[in-house]
Amino acid sequence: MQASEGKGHGCGKPSAFARLRAWAPLLTIVALSLIVLGMGWHQHLSLRTIGLNYEALHRFIGSHFLAALSIYALAYIAIVGLSLPGGLIMTLAGGLLFGWVIAAPVSVVGATIGATIVFLAAKTSLGETLAEKAAPWLCKLREGFKANAFSYLLFLRLVPAFPFCAVNLVPALLNVPLHTFVLATFFGIIPGTYAIAFAGSGLASVIEAQNAMFRECVAQNQGNEAACPYHLETGALFTKEILIAFVLLGIVALIPVVIKWSKRNASA
Repeated sequence: MQASEGKGHGCGKPSAFARLRAWAPLLTIVALSLIVLGMGWHQHLSLRTIGLNYEALHRFIGSHFLAALSIYALAYIAIVGLSLPGGLIMTLAGGLLFGWVIAAPVSVVGATIGATIVFLAAKTSLGETLAEKAAPWLCKLREGFKANAFSYLLFLRLVPAFPFCAVNLVPALLNVPLHTFVLATFFGIIPGTYAIAFAGSGLASVIEAQNAMFRECVAQNQGNEAACPYHLETGALFTKEILIAFVLLGIVALIPVVIKWSKRNASA
């Protein structure tokens, strides 16, 4: 009875079997991530690879649109779900290959599903372990965060200064409800995802010009591709004005928290 009551309050101690079963999803994610990184498969996801295969990808999409879009969505879920680098490249590639009108919503849904996978895995393992060893002040911190979880998460999603993977983990440790996490993630990543997908949709002419320069260089160097640079800079896509706009959106997300805090202090 005591164990079940403790678990209901978020600070109980699960059995050894329950703890082992809870750790399985997170350990599976970590193992798959290490395999992908160790094999170097993530390195194939680059603007260079996409650019050099742009014509072939474009033809495949034209002939098998639904299949290509499904592959793109599943790949996005896998990349985010395994916390691999490449979310930015995927969104740019989606805008380039499918157009931002289609790629942006598919990317938002894929990223939300992938983030939710990480969140649930962390919540059932790290969250339970933390609850077991939680001091009273930590339980209070978790309850305090939950009181304004949607606004806090929306802020973290809107401001690009916070790593996406970290924002998937922290709410799990702070016992944020699943529906709050999903809604805040979905709406919080919409502005940035649409902006990046829109930028990607305008890269076609840049890639075609770069491909022409690359092929000419390869021909001049007798087929030696290593001697020919292939640069598509993504840093220029994020101007100071765009970053400031995201920060301002994040501040707007915190307004309900400020209002609630002001009312509480005024009535005290």
